[in-house]
Amino acid sequence: MAQPSFASGVTDPSLTARAAYPSLSRTWLAAWFVLFVLVWFVSLGYRSLVHTDEGRYATLALEMARSGDWVTPRLNGLLYFEKPPFQYWVGALSFRLLGISEFSARLWPGLAGFLTILTVGFTARRLWGAASGMMAFAVAASTTWIVGVSHLLTLDAGLTLFLTLTLCAVLLAECADLEPAARLRWVRVAWIAMAGAVLSKGPVGVVVPFAAVALTCLWMRDLGLLRRLHPAVGLPIFLIVAAPWFILVWLRNPGFAEFFFIHEHVVRYLTHEHQRVGAWWYYIPLLLAGMLPWTSALPWILRRDKPAAAASDTKAVRLLAAWCGFVIVFFSLSGSKLPTYILPMFPALALLVARQIRRANAVTLNWHLLVPVLVWVVILVASTQIHRLDSADSPHAVMASLGIGMRTSALLFLAGAAAALWFLGRDQIPAAVLSVALGHFAAMTTLLQTHDAYGQLKSASMLSRELLPVIGPDTPVFAVRSYDQTLPFYLRRNVVLVDYVDEFAFGQQHEPGKSLATVDEFVARWQTLPQSAAYMTHQTWRELSERSVAMRVVFDDPRHIVVTKP
Repeated sequence: MAQPSFASGVTDPSLTARAAYPSLSRTWLAAWFVLFVLVWFVSLGYRSLVHTDEGRYATLALEMARSGDWVTPRLNGLLYFEKPPFQYWVGALSFRLLGISEFSARLWPGLAGFLTILTVGFTARRLWGAASGMMAFAVAASTTWIVGVSHLLTLDAGLTLFLTLTLCAVLLAECADLEPAARLRWVRVAWIAMAGAVLSKGPVGVVVPFAAVALTCLWMRDLGLLRRLHPAVGLPIFLIVAAPWFILVWLRNPGFAEFFFIHEHVVRYLTHEHQRVGAWWYYIPLLLAGMLPWTSALPWILRRDKPAAAASDTKAVRLLAAWCGFVIVFFSLSGSKLPTYILPMFPALALLVARQIRRANAVTLNWHLLVPVLVWVVILVASTQIHRLDSADSPHAVMASLGIGMRTSALLFLAGAAAALWFLGRDQIPAAVLSVALGHFAAMTTLLQTHDAYGQLKSASMLSRELLPVIGPDTPVFAVRSYDQTLPFYLRRNVVLVDYVDEFAFGQQHEPGKSLATVDEFVARWQTLPQSAAYMTHQTWRELSERSVAMRVVFDDPRHIVVTKP
């Protein structure tokens, strides 16, 4: 039997899902929401921070909380200007208010992801009706990339929140039925949010919104959208919010501007200097996997409305499409690629998918379920074979734990899919959408938590538990030819870098006395200290042992070894 056309489920484009489908119990919806909120936030603190991003951004925030210097970021005690400070500010406040923990460290990306989902749901509700808002919330709350990245300590969740606020503010100002004063308020919100995006990750916070607006103007053959952003009003607001930190940090650190704007943005984008190279299609599989369980809905957003949509709805769709298209093309052309860079397109995709779901019929959604069900069946089968990946770097116990997590996650989603099929058989589409969303969110959360056994292999959490009881609060710790970004966080102190540069080049150049350039310098320092500890690879440990350097092993794993002075 041929797959039914999505158009076969279309009725009147202005018809909201609330009018088309039976109402859901408010109690059921409230229970779903409360459960979602509890699991979303409680799960932030159950995993160790892992190298590299999580350790880096936790250490930057912790340094700011301890020093009280809210202008100049420092990583492991060294000047660090790769990114703006907004996340460090919020992280430092979190540490001061809630104490130092994994939960405090991840609170901002978790909160940012949650607020992004709320923004998506609110915007869909204002544009297309209450039930569409509920479905947009469900789609965003269960999308793999939104859930996953929001529970990792990176800058991308915060950037995505502010970019989504910018996008949605423009959508509401342009496409919602509002009075002129209300439209202007949303325009101001867009400019403030854009400033937040710049303070979160730099110029990309301006590039993405303006490029999407420009493309939409070209598509609509109308510059009115650009004029209605009121640059004369918005630009001063943007500068008042975004400019002070850049001015202050430049005045205190004369080398900041060239390093930040040229080296960290222009050079990173145009060259392969940062060694994060990917093919032109790098983001395509990440898009397909990241959009689960709604991947098979992506072709729906390309369909034309029958009958034609209202002008405001058409404008909204074109702005969302321009936003998504620019994000993936812009980052695909970059000389430096990371999987999380395309996260800002997923909230826009969630809006587009939810807009189409509101007019879908049960038969179409039955077909849609095939793709995520097949993916999770494959994961279920793969979990039984994961022992084949056992190695010295991935011990059997760790892989077995990961396999159990994969199986549990797959069964959770398949249970949600089964419930969705039951609801679809009774033409209860909102309940089916929520069942899929809840099943996938539960599966993703379970998989993230069971990943901790593997994640601890890339974390200093275990070694810190062995090392801290045998050293004093002021004992110097060295990182010899190797460095784990989570070391300063878990040891609650900075470490002295030895023969290690990487991203510390700028800081070491301006503060050379805070690190050691050679192993010979380390050996000389080690011999003079009454007590000290060092983190290194096994190869370095063997070299120092051959030089008869006195060391006592206190921690040893497949990756690194930790020693103290006897």
